[in-house]
Amino acid sequence: MSLLLTYKALHLFFMIAWFAGIFYLPRLFVYHAMTQEKSCSAMLKIMERRLLFFVTPFAILTLVFGVLTIVEYGREWFRHSMWLHYKLVFVILLYLYHGLCFKLLADFKHDRNKRSDRFYRYFNEFPVLMLLAIVLLAVLKPSL
Repeated sequence: MSLLLTYKALHLFFMIAWFAGIFYLPRLFVYHAMTQEKSCSAMLKIMERRLLFFVTPFAILTLVFGVLTIVEYGREWFRHSMWLHYKLVFVILLYLYHGLCFKLLADFKHDRNKRSDRFYRYFNEFPVLMLLAIVLLAVLKPSL
């Protein structure tokens, strides 16, 4: 089995694991924004913190194996794969989104959330759209 295929497989595996959490966390934020009950809020704080800290290593490993895949393909391939440059823009947006989740987590932790459940419902859709764009670019590899 080639190193390239191993890197690609691990990149995909960790990406799927990361997205499982990044799809669920904003849904917890929706419920948290809706609750007035202290015990429910306390439970959601624990769930949110554990989930975000659980999936963060998957985000890091997704990046590591993505970079290793690019390195394995080589500099010439990278230069001529414009679809990949666009994909990386979406990937950067996802990492910024992930970072924002830490800020939102801190807001909930300290009872400073000012956003509505409706905001979090829209916030929940962002990674879905990013994933769609990334998958389309990676599979179709359009010549842009």
